Amino acid sequence: MARKLPTVADLQALKGKGQLTMLRYFSLEEAAAAEEAGIDIASVPPELVADPAYRRVAPSIFSMTGQTHLTAGTPEDYLRWSGQAIESGADAIYCSGSLKTVEYLAREHIPVVGHVGLVPSRATWTGGFRAVGKTVDSALALYRECKAYEDAGAFAVEIEVVPVEVATEISRRLKKLLLWSMGSGPGCDVQYLFAMDILRTHTDHMPRHSKVYRNFVAEYERLQRERVSAFREFIDDVKTGAYPEDKHLVRMDEAEYQAFLEGLDRVS
Repeated sequence: MARKLPTVADLQALKGKGQLTMLRYFSLEEAAAAEEAGIDIASVPPELVADPAYRRVAPSIFSMTGQTHLTAGTPEDYLRWSGQAIESGADAIYCSGSLKTVEYLAREHIPVVGHVGLVPSRATWTGGFRAVGKTVDSALALYRECKAYEDAGAFAVEIEVVPVEVATEISRRLKKLLLWSMGSGPGCDVQYLFAMDILRTHTDHMPRHSKVYRNFVAEYERLQRERVSAFREFIDDVKTGAYPEDKHLVRMDEAEYQAFLEGLDRVS
């Protein structure tokens, strides 16, 4: 039986009943693979979710897109952009802006996802790229922030690199807000990883919470060696006359060829 695209209400109804899976991916090929594999939720660049082919390859993946507050502009700009994204095929909007902006979007019935913990665009305020919530004060601040997101109308927050005990307790206490965990443990509603980490398509630093399931870098290196070998074999074949073979050539009918030669003699 084919899966159906879940609504926000569907996702909220699943709170406390297990964990869903979520990926960040960047291509139609990855989207198609996620759909076939059965991934539930995705974070998708705006240009990908707007691609006419996107919903053909990922018809049942709940797809969030967004901009950071650094590029979105005013709340009015954010609303205008969010409406265009929803019209283009997005199911929800990521918003790293202020609670005022979140509330503004939510009042206009835009499904909004916030971000707490290690928020890359705000990392300077929490000490850089490191865990957030390891002290009593910072953990309580996280709870208050999540509650404020819930009160502002967000239906979910990404909770990134937060101690598992803290994330679990916050998720348990907030009955409506969904917590999408990136490195914050299994006590949340969604487990979220980047496809580029799962597939090891890069050689950059791997976050602690990432898990490599396939090593595409090694495969890319193997394929590159195969490319070089194939090109060298082609060069050798040309030099030795092994290429082209007769099967690679088009032949002229013998009578036509003789007539061609006679024609050349006449015009030469």
